[in-house]
Amino acid sequence: MFLFMLRRFLTSALVVLASTLLMYVLVDLAIDPLFDLRTSTAPNKEQLIANRIAALDLDQPVLVRYLDWLRGASGCLVGSCDLGVAWSSGQKVTDQLGGAIMTTIQLVTAATLLAILVGVAVGIVSALRQYSGFDYTITFQSFVLYSLPIFWVAVLLKQYLAIEFNSFLADADIGWKFTLVGSLLVGAFAAGVAGGSRARRLKVFGVAGLVTALALLYVDRTRWLEDPSLGIVGIAVGGVGLAFLMTHLSTGLRNTRARNSALTVAAIGVVLYYPLLYVYYYVGASWPIMFALLGIAIVVAILVGWVWGGPDWRQSSRTGVFTAVPIAVLLFVDKLMSAWQPYAESNLIKGRPIATIGPRTPGLSGSFWIETMDLFTHLLLPSIALVLISFASYTRYSRASMLEVMNQDYIRTARAKGLTERTVVMRHAFRNSLIPLASIVPVDVITLIGGAVITETIFGWFGMGRLFVDSLSHNEIDPVMAYILIVGVLAVVANFVADLLYAVLDPRIRVNA
Repeated sequence: MFLFMLRRFLTSALVVLASTLLMYVLVDLAIDPLFDLRTSTAPNKEQLIANRIAALDLDQPVLVRYLDWLRGASGCLVGSCDLGVAWSSGQKVTDQLGGAIMTTIQLVTAATLLAILVGVAVGIVSALRQYSGFDYTITFQSFVLYSLPIFWVAVLLKQYLAIEFNSFLADADIGWKFTLVGSLLVGAFAAGVAGGSRARRLKVFGVAGLVTALALLYVDRTRWLEDPSLGIVGIAVGGVGLAFLMTHLSTGLRNTRARNSALTVAAIGVVLYYPLLYVYYYVGASWPIMFALLGIAIVVAILVGWVWGGPDWRQSSRTGVFTAVPIAVLLFVDKLMSAWQPYAESNLIKGRPIATIGPRTPGLSGSFWIETMDLFTHLLLPSIALVLISFASYTRYSRASMLEVMNQDYIRTARAKGLTERTVVMRHAFRNSLIPLASIVPVDVITLIGGAVITETIFGWFGMGRLFVDSLSHNEIDPVMAYILIVGVLAVVANFVADLLYAVLDPRIRVNA
């Protein structure tokens, strides 16, 4: 393993070195730092040109300038980065990168996680319901979403999920037509996921449609959209539902220890509903505290599984952790909802909370919950745009991979042994179906970190993509090379991570060191 990692490190370093050299030469040919001065009418034009040539070392050969840049960039290995200066603003490139990277990470993290989770889940269900109406619908929608240009999707989101929805919030009357159509769509989706006989699908369709209709009626009658809240009842219902769902996916409902572990974790979450409000009030709230509470929840879930588990306590602990994380998210979302009404009614928001541009509302200040709500409302539209496009590709990849795995001989052998369908799918097929995704997901994540140029431009986020485009337009080579260096390093890291994921997902893969 050591020799393998050493070889990969050396080859990756050579790839990054060669790519930066090639890109430096190409970028130097593509840009003209003297463009604005060539067309200038200033009386001291020649002197200005000479000064800029001296300042940017344009009189030196391109290879000499590359070596000077590489000397400063190699200082990053010892913690003293010198990636140059953006000459038009006089700002250090490292200062520009700090803000751009954090902005891009904020923008793409939630979108990437949602696209992967939802896309893989829907793709696998679509494969398990092959040639059904659900499968045809998902396949058609995936192709449509994959074909849509991101700028068009972004404009539609601005119009209907921001402008129109903000106007709707002024008089949030859902109406019977929306209730009817929404109930039918949810019922049809649930029936397609459930599958089985016609009687079963009709029953699921009726139950899901009725529950959706009642929920929309409750939202409309109580004006829930104006002051949303899950409450302890919502946490309890959601927690029990999550406990059964995670137990079914993890071990099966027949595993009583795992089921009891999940239900115990859900009960702990309900019991802590009111004490957490006092914690937020007296201790305060911040992201470190939120992550600390999440870590505590995971530790408690592991202990609960150990108490219930007996000889198979690891399965119970795993199920408890799978239940604890979404319940912790529900508790966080419930508290965050309490900031919706004061945020929407503030003088700067004026009843139009869904933002269309920028990462923050200028001049807005308040508690942690107000600022977090402001961040989420600004993240909503660009995240949905990125999710819709990425979701389509993940759905297609996971569906094709799952179909291939389900036709393997070992799947037929597992069924012939009498294993339940849940065990066959979750224990034998699901893990192996993720192997092709192991080479796709890391690269996609790195690509997004490199910047979503169009999305950042349309929604006014100054991230890595905008930094790259603006630097090219300003004929600044140092910020462009910093961008290329970061993306190149992350690309080789992503490929290395993909190799490791292959070995984790498929025990047959071993490194011949």
